[in-house]
Amino acid sequence: MIWLIKFAMCTMMPRTDALPGIADTDLDGFLRKMQKESDPVYWIGLVLGALVFALTPLVTIGVPLPAFFLPKGLLERHAERILAHRVYILRQPALLVRLSAGMCWGADSAVRAHFNLPPYGPDPGTFRTT
Repeated sequence: MIWLIKFAMCTMMPRTDALPGIADTDLDGFLRKMQKESDPVYWIGLVLGALVFALTPLVTIGVPLPAFFLPKGLLERHAERILAHRVYILRQPALLVRLSAGMCWGADSAVRAHFNLPPYGPDPGTFRTT
């Protein structure tokens, strides 16, 4: 399911002229680490959020296709609309995916350099739930 989470994250946080996108970070490494270290309920929520994102274009833009079959313009519109949808149960899972993407993006040294911030040091490994 990592490929589906990665697809949703890359769609929600694309590269712009001014900033790198989530695809420019070590997203695969981040997701593998998150799967290993996060609480199982959080990981299940992330997977469900990616599934909601993939299966709701009919609700958001009226197109009966999964998100990964949409052309770029419709995919962008779907991403905007799912994140601002008036139905909480559709919006919240997608926001969990975007929140997780933001954690990866904000910790990336290239992104931090754009904001004149020093890179994070190595993980001290002092806080673990397992």
